[in-house]
Amino acid sequence: MSVGRGTRRDGDPPLRTVTVGGRTLRVSVHPGDGTLPPLLLLNGIGASLEVLQPFVDALDPRREVIRFDVPGVGGSPRPVMPYTMVTFAPVVAGLLSKLGHREAVDVLGFSWGGGLAQQFAVQHRRRCRRLVLAATGTGSLMVPAHPRVLSKMLTPRRHRDPDYARTIAGEIYGGTMRQHPERAAEVLHAESRLGPQRGYYYQLAAGAGWSSLPLLRMIKQPTLVIAGDDDPIIPAVNPRVMARLIPDSELHLYRGGHLALVTEAPELAPVVERFLS
Repeated sequence: MSVGRGTRRDGDPPLRTVTVGGRTLRVSVHPGDGTLPPLLLLNGIGASLEVLQPFVDALDPRREVIRFDVPGVGGSPRPVMPYTMVTFAPVVAGLLSKLGHREAVDVLGFSWGGGLAQQFAVQHRRRCRRLVLAATGTGSLMVPAHPRVLSKMLTPRRHRDPDYARTIAGEIYGGTMRQHPERAAEVLHAESRLGPQRGYYYQLAAGAGWSSLPLLRMIKQPTLVIAGDDDPIIPAVNPRVMARLIPDSELHLYRGGHLALVTEAPELAPVVERFLS
């Protein structure tokens, strides 16, 4: 085990590095008061933990919130070996243990992180109390996005180039990004953090050929599927299918796009809080 403190600016969330299963992760823990179950957030592809800060800010401040950068993204060093959803789920479980959480926590997976959350909920069901799947699908077996959208997801350029992020934001993210594409660079921290390179492709590879479709009926936790009606990356038919196949689930379809969990956090965080409570 290796746990060390990272550097941070005043006002930043507390940061540390945790090594588990041979993988070193940059971790943020927003402390709670112990009255609510902790919430583990699993982020989207290529996104550093800072991206979800607006959502964390909108949650009940009594709730402990755990975030981390996957290997090679944000502040986590790139992985020595590739990983898959199946092999990375035990790393997530090990991270929780090293942070002192051996009982079940609530888990929210956003976009790519929603795939990891589904795998974690099945593979480590006793560690997951309630599950929230936000703007996510079932992996390789799902109704796909338009090829133009998919082609832009094959590169991390939007995380590294603010001008490019503004150019494509409306087309790939939908929702308010259609009217305000300039917000994309801010949301993705394109100017404040150097975007991912090799780590992005490791994430892509981890999801290649993986699908949760055969696993959905094995998800026994109460589950909230939350999705936008204008999400070019995850067409709305996919969350509808997920909500039908997960035994104990409910669907919340909001008016908005792929990044609404961040851009419209004050509206969506209460939906999540009501479900978790």
